[in-house]
Amino acid sequence: MEIVAAIVRQLTRNLSVEEIEASGFGPYYIDHTTGIWPQAAGGVPFNACEFQSKGDAITDLFEDLAAEQKARSTYDNILRTLHDPEVCDPIRFLREREIVHFQRFGETLRNAIDEMNSKNFYAFNPGFDTAMWKQAKENR
Repeated sequence: MEIVAAIVRQLTRNLSVEEIEASGFGPYYIDHTTGIWPQAAGGVPFNACEFQSKGDAITDLFEDLAAEQKARSTYDNILRTLHDPEVCDPIRFLREREIVHFQRFGETLRNAIDEMNSKNFYAFNPGFDTAMWKQAKENR
């Protein structure tokens, strides 16, 4: 986030009002001047709803994998549309970092699956639901 915000700041800090209006940056400028206000390309502000957590290792690791891929896709889209090396080089670095994170989360997911009791795989979160499932089994 800091790298992307720094790039945006560098690209906008010396814009004239005419350049701001011509670029379509006017509505953003009115609200934030050239300050950094993280938002999606469609204008939706970044917020805590972007983070997903269920407290279940498998579910959360799949969410982490998806987040890394979504970030990588965004960087791919940026690289398709921009050609300024001062912007593209840091974006390439961030893209590579997302790929490494995806690989590490994948390894962690494989380790979590390998360590789980196969009877519990996707059935319940053993850290929270052991007593409930034990009672259900006894009632059969």
